[in-house]
Amino acid sequence: MKTEQFYAELPAFENFDDFVEFEAYAPIPDDWVVVLTDVRGSTEAIKQGRYKDVNMAGAASITAVLNACGSIEVPYVFGGDGGTLVVPGSVHGAASDALIELRTACTEMFGLELRVGAVPVSDLRAKGTDVQVRKHALSPGNYLAMFAGGGLEQADALLKAEDSDNPFTLKEKDGPGAPDLEGLSCRWEPLRPKNGCMLTLMVKGHSNSGEGESMLLGETISAISSILGHGLKDSAPANSASMRFRWPPRGALAEAKALAPAKGFWRSLLWVLGTSMVQAWCELFDKKAGDYDGAVYREELKSNTDFRKYDGVLRAVLDVTTAQAFDIEMYLERAHGSGRLAYGAHRADSALMTCLVFNMSQGEHVHFIDGADGGFAMAAVGFKKRLAALESP
Repeated sequence: MKTEQFYAELPAFENFDDFVEFEAYAPIPDDWVVVLTDVRGSTEAIKQGRYKDVNMAGAASITAVLNACGSIEVPYVFGGDGGTLVVPGSVHGAASDALIELRTACTEMFGLELRVGAVPVSDLRAKGTDVQVRKHALSPGNYLAMFAGGGLEQADALLKAEDSDNPFTLKEKDGPGAPDLEGLSCRWEPLRPKNGCMLTLMVKGHSNSGEGESMLLGETISAISSILGHGLKDSAPANSASMRFRWPPRGALAEAKALAPAKGFWRSLLWVLGTSMVQAWCELFDKKAGDYDGAVYREELKSNTDFRKYDGVLRAVLDVTTAQAFDIEMYLERAHGSGRLAYGAHRADSALMTCLVFNMSQGEHVHFIDGADGGFAMAAVGFKKRLAALESP
C-alpha cells in the first residue's frame, strides 16, 4: 500500500494542551525512516558563544530534508542543536543524501561537526519502542508534529552511540553535492522578553504507562498555567513587544553561509542584503512588496512558532517574569523530588528565532524558537541528570 500521503491525510488538532491524549496518536507506517542530526560538541560550541551557528545547523537539517522530499508532507521537530524528521521509504535515499551533503557543508560553513543518521521505523519497533504522531495546527497550512512512543529518543541514542561501525550513521556518498537550503532565514532580532526572562523548559513524566504520563504532563501544564495566570499561548516569545527587525540583519552572514554551498557566498550575501532591505522597508512602513506584506506576515508569524511542542519530552520557551520563572522551577523541583518527573530549565535574556518560509503568498511559514545562550541544549544538561537519577535502581 502506498503510504507517502500518511502524514498529509492525518487529521489535525488545534488545542495544544490536547497533546497529552496519547490514544489519538497514529503509528507511522513501518516503511518510513527516522532521519536525524545532532551537532557534536554543541554544549562547548554554545559556551564559546556560537549558539546561533548551532541553531542554524539544526534548522538547516529540517530545511534540507523537506526540500529533498518535495511535495511529500513529512513530520519534523526542531531540537535546538539538531533536527529529526520521519520520511517515507520512497524518499529515504534523497533525504539521506541531503543530510550527508549538509554534514560537509556545516563543517565548511560553521566549523561544526554534524552527526547524521537514519533509523528505520521497523527497527525501532523491533527494539521495543514505537513512533507515533499527531499533527498540531498552528494556522491554515502550517503544522507541527507531536511524537510519542519513545522511538525518537531511541533513534537519538542509536545515532550518538560511539561506535566506528555504527550502522545507523550515514556514510559518505559518491560525488559532490550541495544541500538545498532554500527557505531558511534568520533575519529577526533576538526576541526580547516583555516580562523580563525567557525560560526554556524540558519536562518528561516518570511513569510506566501512557495514561500515567498523560496525567503527569496534564498536571504540569495546569500548574504552569496557574503560576502564569493564563495559558502557555499568552507567554509566547514572539509578540508585538518582542519582535524587531533591523537592517542589515544580524543573521545575514549566517544565512548567506547556509545558502553558499548551492549559490556561492558573495551571491548569497548580496541576495540576503537586498531582499532583507525590501523586507525592512515593508516592516517599517507596513507595506507590501510582491508576496511580502509586513503587517500580515507579523500576525501570521506570532501564530506559527514552535515555542511549545512534544516529541516524547515537553519542550517550551516562555516569556515570564523572574518570579514566575522561580515558581515554575520550584514546582518542577518538588515534582522531581517526589519521583514524578524529570526536567531541565534555562533562563536567558532573549530568545532566538530561525525561520523556514515555504510559500509566502499562501502564508506557509514556520519559525523555530530557542532560548538564547543555547536554551534547549543547556536545559538538556540538567534534564539528563535528573532523568538518570529517576531511572537508576
